[in-house]
Amino acid sequence: MAREFLVSRGAEIEIRDIRSNPEYVRELVEDLKSQATPTVIIGKRVIIGFDPQAYDIALGTTPS
Repeated sequence: MAREFLVSRGAEIEIRDIRSNPEYVRELVEDLKSQATPTVIIGKRVIIGFDPQAYDIALGTTPS
């Protein structure tokens, strides 16, 4: 859901599959202080969970 939403807003995204790389799990838990997916980073903002309103605010986009 988050992927489709962000792409619909024109955002370039990078998917990090925590199931395939233990370093991604470490970054998620230790660096980002998150234990949830999706965890989305837009600029310096970390958004934990699917939150379309927060994504729009961080991207500076208007809901359609």
